[in-house]
Amino acid sequence: MIDLFNIGSLVFGLIAWMLPIVNLMRYKRPPNNRNWVALSILSISACAISLCLQIFNIYHLVKIEDWSALLDTMGTVVFIATILLVVTIILNIITLIIYRNRTAK
Repeated sequence: MIDLFNIGSLVFGLIAWMLPIVNLMRYKRPPNNRNWVALSILSISACAISLCLQIFNIYHLVKIEDWSALLDTMGTVVFIATILLVVTIILNIITLIIYRNRTAK
């Protein structure tokens, strides 16, 4: 069951990236596309769930006192979590800028 934390984190991380990409691909469609805000909120929520699952995994490793696993993986977990967060924020900011300019016209 503990492996599901990592798999779930990966799935939610991919969802966090795919939702803004879907928003950006739908930009050229007719202007009645008003659900971009909901997709952006879902994207940020998926990113938060992904990071939360990683925290649960780290908590489990501390609870079972698997210090070698923590020492081996923490650098990579921090690096990947940072990339996930930064890319998710950038994609959602790009979506916000593009759709804000479209609704302002």
